[in-house]
Amino acid sequence: MRPESEAELSAAIRGATGPLRIIGGGTRSIGRAQGEVLSTTGLTGITLYEPGALTIVAGAGTPLAELEAALAAENQRLPFEPPLTGALTGATGQSTIGGVVAANASGPRRIQAGACRDSLIGVRFVDGRGDVIKNGGRVMKNVTGYDLVKLLAGSYGSLGVISEVAFKVLPGVEATATVVVQGLDEQRAVEAMSTALGSPYEVSGAVHDPARQMTLLRLEGFAESVAYRSGKLQQTLAQFGDVSVEDSVDWTAIRDASLFAGGRGDLWRISVKPSDGAALGTLLGEAPRLYDWGGGLIWAEVPSGFDLRSVMGGFKGHATLVRGQGCGPVFHPEPAPVAALSKGVRAQFDPRGILNAGIMD
Repeated sequence: MRPESEAELSAAIRGATGPLRIIGGGTRSIGRAQGEVLSTTGLTGITLYEPGALTIVAGAGTPLAELEAALAAENQRLPFEPPLTGALTGATGQSTIGGVVAANASGPRRIQAGACRDSLIGVRFVDGRGDVIKNGGRVMKNVTGYDLVKLLAGSYGSLGVISEVAFKVLPGVEATATVVVQGLDEQRAVEAMSTALGSPYEVSGAVHDPARQMTLLRLEGFAESVAYRSGKLQQTLAQFGDVSVEDSVDWTAIRDASLFAGGRGDLWRISVKPSDGAALGTLLGEAPRLYDWGGGLIWAEVPSGFDLRSVMGGFKGHATLVRGQGCGPVFHPEPAPVAALSKGVRAQFDPRGILNAGIMD
């Protein structure tokens, strides 16, 4: 099914007699949802864009590339730098803005600008009964009661099918520089990233590549400011060894975790406290990995069927299976009290249990 209006979407869900598998462009389809495919790609188009007000509204099926092109034409951008991860799973479709929201997809800039949900100011969706629900608005200051905007972000279609989203946006970036520290082991790299993030120099990306022993700290903004701050940060990090400033680092590849595209092992996305990142990473042995968010996000490729969650042991955090068969559920098991709350919320929004049923299995 491919409804082309919110009314058609509502009718499709209301009339469903079995489970529905919700997809946008199909580039973020992790999880084990089952059922008849319901595509949001017919709900397309930018319905409102006010550059002066720094807000944009679009249908959930609008290609991310189309929305970003419209913003770029006005020298504006989505603050949270949404990654394109289709290549990690072999998907060939176009990422949609609704899929970005459903996955709460956020890139390296999350450490500075927040996640997708932090830029999302309004949402329209259809719940499991077929009812149309609106929450938030089209301005940055609004009070609308329950913050369903935040609840829908990262729900992977299990609470409702998003039909429209509204974002606050930011001006574009004039210049970018990357301070590069060479030769650090994982623990020292986390220390260097923590030092950089704790500095006053407004770091917008903090990544460590263990294979190349390269630690990358990104700074963005006006050219003169970037030149000054990168020089100061270089001095601050001199205690860690060989430090240089580069202007040609490919942050798009880092954003999209392109290192792992085409791999054959199980690919996991692990979120932990940055201070725990290196200790957990070293337990993975020779597994290829990449640290983002100052050490708080670890991409790791392990042999098929490897029980990664058992390795996590006492580390607080969660691991999500992005590619492969894995061991156990795709999404990290929740503690019993949290699982009970989640089940109750899903029952309220989707009492028939038809929206992406089984996605958490």
